[in-house]
Amino acid sequence: MPTELLFRDDAYLREAEARIVVADITGLVLDRTLFYAQGGGQPGDRGRMVREDGTEIAILDTVYGPEKSTVLHRVAPDAALPAPGERVRLLLDWPLRHARMRVHTALHLLSVALPYPVTGGSIGDGEGRLDFDIPDAGLDKEAVTARLREMIGQDAAVTTHWISDEELLANPSLVKTMSVKPPVGSGRVRLVAIEGLDLQPCGGTHVRRTAEIGTATVTAIEKKGKQNRRVRLSLA
Repeated sequence: MPTELLFRDDAYLREAEARIVVADITGLVLDRTLFYAQGGGQPGDRGRMVREDGTEIAILDTVYGPEKSTVLHRVAPDAALPAPGERVRLLLDWPLRHARMRVHTALHLLSVALPYPVTGGSIGDGEGRLDFDIPDAGLDKEAVTARLREMIGQDAAVTTHWISDEELLANPSLVKTMSVKPPVGSGRVRLVAIEGLDLQPCGGTHVRRTAEIGTATVTAIEKKGKQNRRVRLSLA
């Protein structure tokens, strides 16, 4: 039974009810979850699970199961596990998630400021980075920072919608990443649109408007190979 991914429809959902499907040492599988599972450079969410008797279980990490259709909520090895069928309340570590949402959207804008193929990336808690395939260096931190801040200041709307696998294959320019390809095979692919600025496949969580990102600064541009440049940013 696939886990219903509530964060796909509402990244701002902080609390939800769910039912335990599987509980073992590998993690807890629920019928639905608001916890983002690690993927696409974005770490898995953390938070708490409140059982029917009021006791709490800390969710230490969230990952996809082996078959990719379920989500494993990892808990401490000595945690008292609920039984399948038990109803629980999920409480998200919102400050952590929101910090990652801001960084993720900022990295999409960074890929606009630097329109080169993306070879890798990572989302942290208030900072992140993208790796670019750039034939010639000469990148200027201040210039890239200025472009980023100008786009953030537009307060552009960030929205999502779905297209079919066939539509994505017919529009290969939508895919900016070289190392990670959007998952196809389910029949549809999720797109994240930043109004007037960007459109690309992404399964991650994002803020609703670019102004919510805050102040972004490019902190380093590192050479990681003949044509590979790592660009790091941080948010205030």
